[in-house]
Amino acid sequence: MKERIIHKATDLFLRLGVKSVTMDDIAQELAISKKTIYTHFKNKTELIKECAWFMLDNITSGIDEICALDINPIEELFQIKKFIMQKLKDEHTSAQYQLNKYYPEISARIHKSQLAKMLESTQKNIKKGIEQGLYRKNLDSDFISRLYFMGITNIHDQALFPIEKFSSKYRAEEYLEYHLRGIVTPEGLMTLNKYLKEHHTND
Repeated sequence: MKERIIHKATDLFLRLGVKSVTMDDIAQELAISKKTIYTHFKNKTELIKECAWFMLDNITSGIDEICALDINPIEELFQIKKFIMQKLKDEHTSAQYQLNKYYPEISARIHKSQLAKMLESTQKNIKKGIEQGLYRKNLDSDFISRLYFMGITNIHDQALFPIEKFSSKYRAEEYLEYHLRGIVTPEGLMTLNKYLKEHHTND
């Protein structure tokens, strides 16, 4: 039952926002009593924390699976972007933004783990891109990885990027292309342009 609650609550939080979803809403969706939820979670904050870690673990495992495919590093980043967008359901509520605003302690812990994972996967991606001649040789992989993470994190700031003007999908696609164009070699640019032409970034 605990896993069912986490799965359903995560889905609701992503679709409707952590602030607007109540314990009553979750109980109603699961056709159980609110008391049943409280036997597993002492309050909503604890449930949100469990859901946040569940989502992070889910995304981390998915990224690892994509990286294990050993596809070219440019396509790898697009596949990771596609996977994350599917997991986050191209949410209009920006659950991450709300988590940061209303549950800053949970957000800070998640952010720390996200940073560690992103630095690891992005540095591996950069190393592979350099070895394959797709990324510039003189890149500082640690610096670029941190810069990339900073951008991914900040494009969820609705004060900077109002969701009415910039959809989640638009932000993710434009930022990834911006990142890649800054690090590719002429050969890498050809690979990037070919990918964009074939997929029209609508994958």
